[in-house]
Amino acid sequence: MQSKRGDPGAKPDRAGRVAPEPRRGAREAASGADADREGLAAGLYLVSTPIGNAADISLRALKVLECADAIAAEDTRQTRKLMEIHGIALRGRPMTPYHDRNGPKARPRIAAWLEEGCAVAYCTDAGSPLIADPGYRLAQLAIENGHPVTTVPGASAVLAALPLSGLPTDRFFFGGFLPTRSGERGRALHEVAGLRATLVYYESPRRLAATLADMALALGASRPAAVARELTKLHEEVRRGTLGELAAAFAEGPAPRGEIVILVGAAGDDAAGADAKDLDAALRAALSELSVKDAAREVAAALGLPRREVYARALELSKARDEER
Repeated sequence: MQSKRGDPGAKPDRAGRVAPEPRRGAREAASGADADREGLAAGLYLVSTPIGNAADISLRALKVLECADAIAAEDTRQTRKLMEIHGIALRGRPMTPYHDRNGPKARPRIAAWLEEGCAVAYCTDAGSPLIADPGYRLAQLAIENGHPVTTVPGASAVLAALPLSGLPTDRFFFGGFLPTRSGERGRALHEVAGLRATLVYYESPRRLAATLADMALALGASRPAAVARELTKLHEEVRRGTLGELAAAFAEGPAPRGEIVILVGAAGDDAAGADAKDLDAALRAALSELSVKDAAREVAAALGLPRREVYARALELSKARDEER
C-alpha cells in the first residue's frame, strides 16, 4: 500500500516559492508539528476515543482519523460508527481489527504498513489504547522496528472517575482489572493494602458485589470508597461510602449496568491495626458457618495472608468462643 503524500495543489509562499513536500519515510518522526500539516507523518498513532459521550473526542483525534493512511481498531464497527458520527469517511482506506485474540495474525499486516511509510491510527473501543486495553504488543513491535509512535490523548475512565470520587487525587494507583477468582483477587488486594494512594480499578457489573466484599475484607470495611458507572453518559452515577457500606448496598438487588470504576481511599496510619481487626472480623464471620480449617482457608485466600498464621488466629478465636460459652 502506498502512503499518501502532500497536497499537489499547494500554494506558493509570498516569495513565489512552493514549499518542498515533506519526506514521508517509514522512520520519519511523528511529531506534533508534523501532525498539524495537511497529511500525517509516518508512524503509529495511539488514538484515545470517548468513553461514552461521542462529543468527548479531541480535534487532533478527528484529524488523525481523517488523514491516516490506514486504521486499526479493537472493534472496526465501533470505530466506523464514531467516524460516521463525526462525518469522517473511510474513502477506501484499509481498516483492520486488532485485539488481544487476533494480535499475532494482525500485527504483521500493520507492521507492513509502517514499513511502507504509512501513518497508521489505532483505536480501542473506548478510552486510551494500552490502558487496560489492547495495543501494548503492537506499540512494542513498532518501537522495536524503529517506527515513530505517538499518542493522541483524550478521554479516560480513570481520570474521569478520580475527581468525582471525593477521594484524594494527588497520588493514585491504577490496577486495571482485578483477578476474577476471589482467592487471587484477595491476594492482589493484600499487596496494595498499605499503599498511601487512592486505589483505582475497573470491574465488570456482574463481579462488582463480590469484588467490593473482597475489598472490605482485604483493605478494611471502614476505608472510604466510591463506585462510578456510566461515566459521561446520560445515567452517570457515583456512589460514595465506606467499603463495607458499598459492599452491602451492591449485594442487594440485580447487578448494575454499565462500565464500572471502583476507587478506594489510601491506607492510613492505623492500617496495621485495621488489618488485624479485619482479620478477626472475617474469621468470626467464617467460623459461624465453617470449621476452623475451612474458615482459615477461605479467609487466608480472601485476604492474601499466610494460611498458617490465619489458622493459628482462627484456633485462638475458636477457643475463646468456646470458653465464653
